[in-house]
Amino acid sequence: MNLAWQQKELREFCSANGIIITAFSPLRKGASRGPNEVMDNDLLKEIADAHGKSIAQICLRWLYEQGVTFVPKSYDKERMNQNLKIFDWALTEEDHDKISQIHQSRLIAGPTKPQLNDLWD
Repeated sequence: MNLAWQQKELREFCSANGIIITAFSPLRKGASRGPNEVMDNDLLKEIADAHGKSIAQICLRWLYEQGVTFVPKSYDKERMNQNLKIFDWALTEEDHDKISQIHQSRLIAGPTKPQLNDLWD
């Protein structure tokens, strides 16, 4: 789960059933090749610049505001520190509206095992 794969229906299902989601690849890196649809996103850069934050901080804050836990991977101490600085500010309603317009696509194409197509947006 990440801003380019927001999975609204899955989040609603989990919320209604007391299930907490943990986002894997919250910054859309993982095994993908080509452009990073989150970290290279111009809209997220615009929101980050408006808040004086990094794109990663915008992404992590959005997940936090959705009630999702996440595991950002970094070995860089500065980035790890930045990742912790998401709790003393909030995204605006306008930010959320913009974020909801980001093109959605799965990081890894193909079916799940077992088949869970009814849980994927």
